[in-house]
This record gives sequence, structure tokens and C-alpha cells, in this order.
Amino acid sequence: MKKLSRKKKKPLNINDITIIDDGKLKKAITAAALGNAMEWFDFGVYGFLAYVLGQVFFPNASPSIQMIAALATFSVPFLIRPLGGVVFGLLGDKFGRQKVLSTTIIIMALSTFSIGLIPSYATIGIWAPILLLVAKLLQGFSVGGEYSGAAVFIAEYSPDRKRGFMGSWLDFGSIAGFLLGAGIVVLLSSLLGDTRFHEWGWRIPFFLALPLGIIGLYLRHALEETPAFQQHMENENKEELESNRQSLKEIISKYGRSILICTGLVIVTNVTYYMLLTYMPSYLSHNLNYNIDHGVLIIIAIMVGMLFVQPVIGLLSDKVGRRPFIIGGSIGLILLAYPAFLMINSNIIGFIFLGLLILAILLNCFIGVMASILPAIFPTKVRYSALAISFNISVLVAGITPTAAAWLVEETGNLYMPAYYLIAVAIIGLITGIKMKETANKPLKGALPAASDRLEAKEILSQHFDNIEQRIEDIDAEISRLQKKRQDLIDQHPVIN
Repeated sequence: MKKLSRKKKKPLNINDITIIDDGKLKKAITAAALGNAMEWFDFGVYGFLAYVLGQVFFPNASPSIQMIAALATFSVPFLIRPLGGVVFGLLGDKFGRQKVLSTTIIIMALSTFSIGLIPSYATIGIWAPILLLVAKLLQGFSVGGEYSGAAVFIAEYSPDRKRGFMGSWLDFGSIAGFLLGAGIVVLLSSLLGDTRFHEWGWRIPFFLALPLGIIGLYLRHALEETPAFQQHMENENKEELESNRQSLKEIISKYGRSILICTGLVIVTNVTYYMLLTYMPSYLSHNLNYNIDHGVLIIIAIMVGMLFVQPVIGLLSDKVGRRPFIIGGSIGLILLAYPAFLMINSNIIGFIFLGLLILAILLNCFIGVMASILPAIFPTKVRYSALAISFNISVLVAGITPTAAAWLVEETGNLYMPAYYLIAVAIIGLITGIKMKETANKPLKGALPAASDRLEAKEILSQHFDNIEQRIEDIDAEISRLQKKRQDLIDQHPVIN
């Protein structure tokens, strides 16, 4: 402990600042975003095929129950995601981020691929939905370590002043994967026609997950471990690493506030995400009787627009901070969710598009900064495990969104229940945004500053010293104030005088 204390007192110098290799950074972003794209490729395919999967795997139910059952099969795997988060998170903090992410992507690819192989209910009966659920559970287990690990990987590879922009590409991959999945469903449906698409065409998108997974595995396997994790391993010897390793209970106890912040951010982000991109296609076709192809095309157009907005939000967050986007997005959702659904229910294509666009822009406010905020609120030694645990517990709540929204509309007959749902979670987002600390342009907890080049490193060092000088001045001013207060009290005491 004394040795550690002396290290903390050592002045920061230019050689302590990590210079991030631009080529390695681009490869890290590509590899991380591709895995996330594959996760959301499945979400996109599944969300847009919910009505078909309901007919294939639950043919004896009514159309409403078919859709709810298919969406429930989407939601149930979220129950196992926290377990995957615990397992892969602890492994990631012990053995490194790169090794774990190479494992999660191949499990994810194989489980998604296997869905395309499952025979229909008409062929094998009850085993069809059981096998579908098994495949989704395996997928959920691997996904439990995927997003958290990918966010940590990009954050630990990014320069401090560009972490928002670099992190935004992770969810750019999410949108791109979702867009690819939805686009393939629309294309195949148009080319094959309803009959052939319902018979066997729906399987093709799931088969595409395997080659995507192989490409992702290749990219991730070729990467080095993150600079922050390497630095952590170099600064701690084996005995210190073992003694400092914390249990799940200790992580929750010690980092409770950070876990609550993470939980709030993930809930508001993912509920909005699943509502717009997973539930809305079924809402438009089933509840509003809108032509499914037209509804899908509108959602795809919205997603294309989101791709362009996403990195802009990340870039701006490096300039003005992350908190304004969380607070602004939450307030926007509280005020505009109901008007947006009024437009969506207008049966006028222009208003439908505008209503969905409003929700999409508000969603961009959250996903544009989430990947840069979450890793920054935990220290290096527990970053993967703490983030994976809190993220996946939150996603467990958010994952029921499509099923809950469909059930609420069905039970109440109120088409505006999804809007009320969004308003409720936006209140959580607003409280979280107010309570969270700003993380923009600051080093990750437990890591030294990181810069793009030596010139930026000099600027960071100069800013670091300026901050120290300012803090000293603030302390001196506080000391003067306390000394004056002390003297005032002494003057009032006859004995001390």
C-alpha cells in the first residue's frame, strides 16, 4: 500500500500519457462494431419476422397470440443475459477483453445460424418452439458479454478527447446490423413472394449470421489487447491482481452508485430502442393494419437517417459533454412521445414518418453517447464485469418491451400505451442524467490519460497542470475563508483571547 501511495504522488509526465495508434484504433472499432452489428442483425431479422415466426412455430394460436408468443421468445433470452454478463465480465477482467470477445462472437453466430435449421411446428410439433427457445437462450448468454465487452474495448482504445465520437460507432454498428437484417427480410420477401418466403425463405437471413461471425472472429483474433488493460496488468504483479480481485458482492457494494447510473441509462436507451426498432414493425402491421411492406420501408428509411445522425451526436458530445444529450433526450421523450404516436396513428404517411423520425432522433441522443459513458464510470480492474452485470440486469427490464407493449395494447385496446411506456422510462432517464457526473474529455477511471498524438499529449499535460493549479487556488481560498471564520470565533471567546 505504501508503494502504491508513492506512485500516486509521482508527478504526471509526457511519457505517462498513452499515445493511441490510429491504425489499431480503427481496427478495434471495426471489430467491436461488427460483433454488435451481428447481434442487432438478429434483432432486426427477428423483429421483422415476428409475424412469420408466429405462424411457423405457433400455428394453432390466434394471430394476436402468435405475435405475442414470437415476441415473448425474443424477450425470454434476456433472462439469461445477466448470467452471461457475470461469466464473460469476470473472465474479461481476468484474462483480457480480446479473448472473451472472440468467444462471444462465435457463440452468437452459431446460435443465430441454428435458428434457420429448426423444423417447423408442422414437422416436429412442440419441439419446434422448444428448440427455438434453446437457440435464443444460447444467443442471450453470449450477448450478455458482447455489448459490454465491445464498449469497454473501444473505450480503452480511444483517446480521451475522442471517446464520444469513437464510441458512437459501436451503436452505428447496431443500427447498420439492424438495417441489414430488416433490408434482407424485405428483399427476400419481395423476390420470393409470400408463399415461398413463409415456407423456407425466412430461414436465409439466419444462415447469413455464420459468415458474419467468421469475419468478426478473424478481425477480433488479430487485435492486440487494449492499452488500458495492458497498462493495468503491467502495473500490478500477480499477487496484487489476485488480492485486488473482487467478488460479485463486493463489486455491487463498492460501485453501487455507478451501477445505478448505468442501469438508468441502459433502461431508457434500450426501451426506446426496442420500442422503435423491434416492436413498431408489428405495431404498424398488426394494430394499425398498415401495409407491412410500406411500414418496413418507413422504418428502414428512418434507420438510414439514424446512421448519419449517430456519429454527429458522438462528435458533439466530445465538445459539449454527454449529460446534455441524456437530459435533453429524456425531456424530449417526455414531451414528444404522445404527439409522436398521434402522428403514427394518423394513417397519413407523412405524419407516420414524422412521428417515427421524432422517436428516432431522441433515440440517437441516447445511443450516440451511451458507449462512451458506461465504460468511463467504472475503474479498469472491474470495468468489464461491473458494466456487464449492471448492463444486462437493465436489459432484462428493457427486453420485455416488445412483449409488454403488445400485451398492453391488446388488453386495454389503447393504441397509445407504448407512448405512456416511453414517458415512464424517460423520467428514469431524466433523473439519471441529472445525477450522473460528466465523463467527456477525462481519462477512464483507473487509467492514465490517452491522446491521439504527442502534441495532444502535451496539451493534456498542460491542462492537467492548470487543473492542479486551479484546485490549489481553490483550496487556498477555502483555507483563507476558514482561517477568517476561525478568527471570528476566537474573537468571541474571552478565555481563548
